[in-house]
Amino acid sequence: MNRKAFGVMVCGLTVLLLSVVAGHMGAKASKTKPSICSNPHPETLCTAQNTCGANGTACVLEVSRVSGGSAAAVKPNIPDFPKDAVLCIASGASVTWQGAGKNTGVMVDFGTNSPFDPSGTIMAGSDRPITVAAKNPGCYKYSVGACFPGAIYGMCGNSDLELVVTSK
Repeated sequence: MNRKAFGVMVCGLTVLLLSVVAGHMGAKASKTKPSICSNPHPETLCTAQNTCGANGTACVLEVSRVSGGSAAAVKPNIPDFPKDAVLCIASGASVTWQGAGKNTGVMVDFGTNSPFDPSGTIMAGSDRPITVAAKNPGCYKYSVGACFPGAIYGMCGNSDLELVVTSK
């Protein structure tokens, strides 16, 4: 093979590789869910089916590690809570964070902007639920983690999630 043919082949393979990578990145970007908090009125996404603590009922949020992955999930004590629904919490509600299942440790962090009183990182577990009050209406981004005792790499699940605290 001469130099010119080799150069054309390398150039062609490079273009093909870049096309495949760009296609993969574009497909991955299109699967990303839009941010709830980017909605100008996220409270309009709240309904009776996805609002925890409405009408004075207790709101219990169970945090679990997603099996087979490195993510964490939050499930409210709302019967038939729709999968992938926006999690809304009624302002003034008492909210209990706990680990789902046996021996699950939980950490929830809203950074410097917490909707709860007391504010700060919530450290709870399946045998040590922590109750806070939803005080500040708005849309909030937070990090949540669920781990098993004596966890080694890969035994914890972490996710960045969002929730809405409705006004009264």
